[in-house]
Amino acid sequence: MRFLKALFVWLFMLALLAGAGSAAGWVWFNNELSRPGPLTDEAVIRVEPGEVLSIVADRLEADGVIRDARLMKLKARLDGSELEIKTGEYLIDKGATVDDVLSILTEGRALLHKITLPEGRTTAQLLKIIEKDKMLTGDMPETLPEEGTLLPDTYMFHRGMTRAQLIAKMQQAQAELLEELWPTRQEGLPITTPYEAVILASVVERETGKADERPEIAALFTTRLKRGMRLQSDPTIIYGISKGEPLYNKAGQRRTLYRSEIDRHTEWNTYQVDGLPKTPICNPGADAIRAVLDPPETEYVFFVADGKGGHLFAKTNAEHERNVAAYRAYERGEIARERAN
Repeated sequence: MRFLKALFVWLFMLALLAGAGSAAGWVWFNNELSRPGPLTDEAVIRVEPGEVLSIVADRLEADGVIRDARLMKLKARLDGSELEIKTGEYLIDKGATVDDVLSILTEGRALLHKITLPEGRTTAQLLKIIEKDKMLTGDMPETLPEEGTLLPDTYMFHRGMTRAQLIAKMQQAQAELLEELWPTRQEGLPITTPYEAVILASVVERETGKADERPEIAALFTTRLKRGMRLQSDPTIIYGISKGEPLYNKAGQRRTLYRSEIDRHTEWNTYQVDGLPKTPICNPGADAIRAVLDPPETEYVFFVADGKGGHLFAKTNAEHERNVAAYRAYERGEIARERAN
């Protein structure tokens, strides 16, 4: 009896010690998970397709992102996130804990890259930018998008996005914008389809690089179309000649249009054809599309460059001729100053 009593006491003490040890171990484990990691600066890590957590954890330890891969593996096994890490590229802050890093990997908070695709570029020009971007992957699609079907913007994407996926995203963005804006268009516009809106917006986009002039030029072109006047837009001539690429003289210098080119009939030359050109002449941005769908009232029907990046607007041909003369005088003065220097 005395022996059994002593054994019972001994087993009870062992249980107490084991419990205390387990509690202490659990506290230590959680402290280690929340302890600032060894990174002294931000780091970018990647999880490749097909990689499992044990491989990633070992690499993170070897690269000095975490102190002990075993802690991350055990944490993931305990909370069931072992199979939940996601492929991608991730930015890890300096001092990130094991908990921080595991959360980033399982929640898929991947690092975003950006690509800026400017308004007013042709589809061919935008595709060149996309093709050169080193963060995108994959070949260009076999069937290239038609002119004017891409919405220019700054797009954010994860590493590994394909060029075809980005192009599809741009097409979808334009389709969604038109679906949103077309039903709210102003009544009485001289355009009857969303495609015609894109065509007119492309002409507006190519006529000015100043955001505050888009509504005025959209209004001017709308007024001309309503009055049965031709648009007489120089960029439409250029598109019919070179598909929107700049024109150069024999010396390799940028040049203006020749009289013969203005008189040449193409399906885009709005000096020669009534109404809109055959297709868009570039990919217009959202603001240009909004401008042609809701233009302000205007009596202006003529405009000419002012030589300073903007335009001079006129209501009558006589006023327009004075503006043209003023621009030519300004241009002659600029040439004289260049020669003097």
